[in-house]
Amino acid sequence: MRLILLGPPGAGKGTQAKNLVEKHGIVQLSTGDMLRAAAAAGTPVGLRAKEIMARGELVPDDVVVAIVADRIAQPDAKNGFILDGFPRTVPQAEALDRMLHEKKLDLDAVIELKVEEGILLKRIEKRINEMAARGEPVRVDDTPEALHKRLEAYRAQTAPLIAFYAGKGALQTVDGMVGVADVARAIDGVLGLGGGQAPPAGGRASEGRPGVIAKT
Repeated sequence: MRLILLGPPGAGKGTQAKNLVEKHGIVQLSTGDMLRAAAAAGTPVGLRAKEIMARGELVPDDVVVAIVADRIAQPDAKNGFILDGFPRTVPQAEALDRMLHEKKLDLDAVIELKVEEGILLKRIEKRINEMAARGEPVRVDDTPEALHKRLEAYRAQTAPLIAFYAGKGALQTVDGMVGVADVARAIDGVLGLGGGQAPPAGGRASEGRPGVIAKT
C-alpha cells in the first residue's frame, strides 16, 4: 500500500496516517526525518543534503527524491508507505512519479482530506482558548495568524497537486469534517479495505458511506 495524503494544515493528515500505520503495518515517511537520517547515516546523497542544509538552503527536489528512493527500498517499507510532507509541489510530484516508475512501483491512492478553512480556524482558536484556560503554553506556530500563513502557502504550492492527481485518475476525496473514526472508515473504503465504500466517479457521499465524497 503506497499512499499520499493531501489536505491543508489542520486537516487531520497526521492522525489518519498514524491510524493507517497501526492498522496496516506500513510506514509513515516524513521528508524531514528522512533528510536528517540520511545525513546522520553519511550516505552519499545524505552528505549532499547535509551540506545544503548547513548552508541554510532548501534541499533540491532531485536530492529529496533520491533520499525517498533509498528509504522506500528499506525492509520496513516493504508492505508500503505513506508520504508525509512530500510532494509539496507539482514538479516534486512529477519527479516522484518518475522515480516510482523506474522502480516499477505505483501509488495505490492519493487521498485528499477536504475541509473548510473557516472551521479549521475556529477549531484552532477554540483549542488555544482551552489551553490558555488550563494555563498551558501555546506554540508560536499554533495560532490563527500562523495557520493563516500556512494555509496561504498550501494554496499557492500544494493545492495544485489536487488537480495534478485528479488528472491522472489517482485522486480520492474524503470529507475531513466528519469525526476521526468516520474519516478512517472512509479512507479504508476508498482503499477497498472495508468500512466506507467509494461511490462512482462524480458521486457524493451517501448513507452508509460516511465521509466518502468522490473519486476524481
